[in-house]
Amino acid sequence: MNSSRIALVTGANQGLGRAFVEGLAARMRPDDLVLLTGRDEQRVTDAAGEVSRLPGTRARVEGRVLDVTDAEAVARLADDLRARHGGVDIVLSNAVARLLPEESQAERADEFIDVSNTATHTILRSFGPLLRPGGRLLVVASSLGTLGHLDGRLHHLFDGASLDQVEYAVESWRSAIHHRTAQEAGWPIWLNVPSKVAQVAAVRAVAAERRERDLASGTLVAAVCPGMVDTATSRPWFSDYSQAQSPAQAAEAILDLIFAAGTDPALYGELVRFGKALDWHGGTPPVEQDRMVTP
Repeated sequence: MNSSRIALVTGANQGLGRAFVEGLAARMRPDDLVLLTGRDEQRVTDAAGEVSRLPGTRARVEGRVLDVTDAEAVARLADDLRARHGGVDIVLSNAVARLLPEESQAERADEFIDVSNTATHTILRSFGPLLRPGGRLLVVASSLGTLGHLDGRLHHLFDGASLDQVEYAVESWRSAIHHRTAQEAGWPIWLNVPSKVAQVAAVRAVAAERRERDLASGTLVAAVCPGMVDTATSRPWFSDYSQAQSPAQAAEAILDLIFAAGTDPALYGELVRFGKALDWHGGTPPVEQDRMVTP
C-alpha cells in the first residue's frame, strides 16, 4: 500500500477550489500528491504549474482533466487512483456551474443540477468506497443547504432519505422545472436553494450508512459551508462585499477541519460552517428576489 496521502479537488482551476489546492499542497508532505482537476486542459495545466511553483508548496501537485458531469470519466479516475495508490485520503467536491442574476433559472437548470447535484452523487458513489481510514470526503455547499430553507411540502423528499431517494427527488425537481409545475409544488425559483439542500441530503445519506465504522477510524464525511467568498461565481449576486472573504481566507477553516486530529461525532454527516454544525432543520424559505428571472 502506498503510504503517501492522495488528495483530490474538483473545480480547482480558480477561486475557492484553487485555494484548497494551494492550502493542501502547503500543509501536506513532499511525498503526498494533490490532484487539481477541471474541465479545460490548458487551464488545469497552467493552474497546477503555478501552484507547484509557489514558495509554500510542499506536496506534489498534478493537474487532471475531469468533467464531473461525465460519470464514466469520474469512475475512470477513481479506478486509476485505486490501481495506482490503493485509495484516496482527501476528496473535496467543489465544482459549481456559474449562473448570472440576469439569466433564466429554468433555462440553466439542467447544467446547474448536473454540476451541483448529479455530479455530487457520482463523486460520493465513486470515491466514498476509496476513502482510506482517517480520510476526509467533503462536499462544498452553503448555509442555504439546511432543510428549513425549503417549503415544508418538500421536506419529506430529503429528510432521512437514502442517496437513491435524494437522486429521485432531484430528478423530480428537474422534471417539474421542465413541465413548469415547480412553483406550484413549492420549489423556489432560485436553483441554489434546492440544489444545496439536496447536496447536504446526499452527504447525510452516505454518512448514515458509514457512520459507525468511519468514526471508529477517524474518517470524516460532511458538507461544508465556506461563508461569503469573493469569487467570479458569487460576485454578481451581491452588492456589498465588505464582509466577504478571499478564497484563501475561506479555505482556512475547511483546511483546519481536514487536518484536525480524529473526527468530532457532532460534525460527522453534517453541514459544517467555521467548525460548527448547522441545524439540518433550521432556516426559512427565502423570499424570491426581484432581480431573479422568472421561468
